[in-house]
Amino acid sequence: MSGLCHRFGRVVRQSREANGWSQEQLAERADLNRSYIGEIERGDAMPSLATIAKLATALGVTLSALMARYEQLTSA
Repeated sequence: MSGLCHRFGRVVRQSREANGWSQEQLAERADLNRSYIGEIERGDAMPSLATIAKLATALGVTLSALMARYEQLTSA
């Protein structure tokens, strides 16, 4: 399970950085705590589906697009 968390965290970090945002900016847009964003990005936390949906909305992508990015990372 930790591999899944680390890979998803990498997707969140890459998506955030592609927008030029800090963790604080993503947290504000997603209505989440900045430290929780850090935990997700490090793979220390397994976000719920509701949290993943918040992240996708904040990043301006659909939930399926965010998960597709994860799938692309795991197949590479």
